[in-house]
Amino acid sequence: MPELLTERTVLTSLAALAVLGMFVMLCRARRVSTSVEDATLSALQRVTRAAPHLRDGLTQESADRAAPHLRELGACVAVGLIDAEGTLLSWDGEANHHYADLRTRIEAVLRTGKREFLDHGQLLCPHRPCPMRHAIVVPLEVEGETVGALALIANFDRKRLLRASAAVADFVSTQLELAELQESKERLAQAEVRALRAQISPHFIYNALNTISSLIRTDPDHARDLLQEFADFTRYSFRTNGLYTTLADEIRNVDRYLILERARFGPDRLKVQLKIAPEVLPVVMPFLALQPLVENAVRHGLANKPGGGTLTVVAEDNGAEALISVDDDGIGMDPDRLDAELADAHLTGAHVGLGNINSRMRATFGNEYRLVVETNEGAGMKVIMRVPKYAPGVRPLAAHEFDDPGLDLAAGAPASR
Repeated sequence: MPELLTERTVLTSLAALAVLGMFVMLCRARRVSTSVEDATLSALQRVTRAAPHLRDGLTQESADRAAPHLRELGACVAVGLIDAEGTLLSWDGEANHHYADLRTRIEAVLRTGKREFLDHGQLLCPHRPCPMRHAIVVPLEVEGETVGALALIANFDRKRLLRASAAVADFVSTQLELAELQESKERLAQAEVRALRAQISPHFIYNALNTISSLIRTDPDHARDLLQEFADFTRYSFRTNGLYTTLADEIRNVDRYLILERARFGPDRLKVQLKIAPEVLPVVMPFLALQPLVENAVRHGLANKPGGGTLTVVAEDNGAEALISVDDDGIGMDPDRLDAELADAHLTGAHVGLGNINSRMRATFGNEYRLVVETNEGAGMKVIMRVPKYAPGVRPLAAHEFDDPGLDLAAGAPASR
């Protein structure tokens, strides 16, 4: 995933350089009095306005929003955006009566991946005067595959049109490639969440239901409460939408998990301390990033320790970040084995999803946000997670997208137990 982010940065830089170079060329070719600095600023404005729409991929909506900026970017009479099937998604500008003349050339571009040029003198045009002097159709490519075409209608000379079309097409192709990279990143993140969800211990589910079943006769009210906690836990953990959530929601789910585990182990064998600063509850983090760390501490750290022990979860304000730790005084782990677990994002190790969570934290926030783990055999384990309070593009589900019937946000998270 870090490789994807690096490639994205490189592609963005190349696209910006290409467009700026095109505008310097246009400025000189037209011998306008506007300074190069003004032309550069204008190019940056057009790039800034067009890029977000193209990052959504090549759709009719994104094409309609981007086309006017692309037309002004190339100083053209008109711009058309066509998808891989040859469907015209958007046309902005004049001379739309010549689109029919471009159809065979568009088909050729999509078939061969090579540009096609059309001179107005080759056409029987009833419009006098006609704003078109030349037209060109160029392929839009993502990773060497033609995914669409760009048509430019111009009233300036052919040589200049060739250079302008190449620069604009490179810019559009780069944005579409970034859209594909973002989609690939999201698909990978979704796959990692599905893998982590599938790793939720069947033994936990079995033991929770068994505990509830044993209480039905002796303490039906307690059994009913535990059943509700179990239902809310599974509903949250197995939700199918959303890559991100808030710390408040993760703490809720941790609390449900611990209520069920304490009912099984008993309060003396599993002691719990939750120390959560209210100001960090809104912090956004990857979905299912905290509960698996708690489950790991209970299953592998405390359940195997004679007499049990204490689990401590702390979330505190750390300036621009939230500092979260999951600490147990259990049996610990060999540090060399831990390194292998953190390197494996595919859940092949015994510890639940350490590598998976480490991978998703780095992919979401950057390499500096990897997990920090302190452990040794017989010395317990402490997992430290830093979460920035703001990260571009990272947002939780809206209330209408996922309705969590758990603890009241206004009441805050449980302070300790």
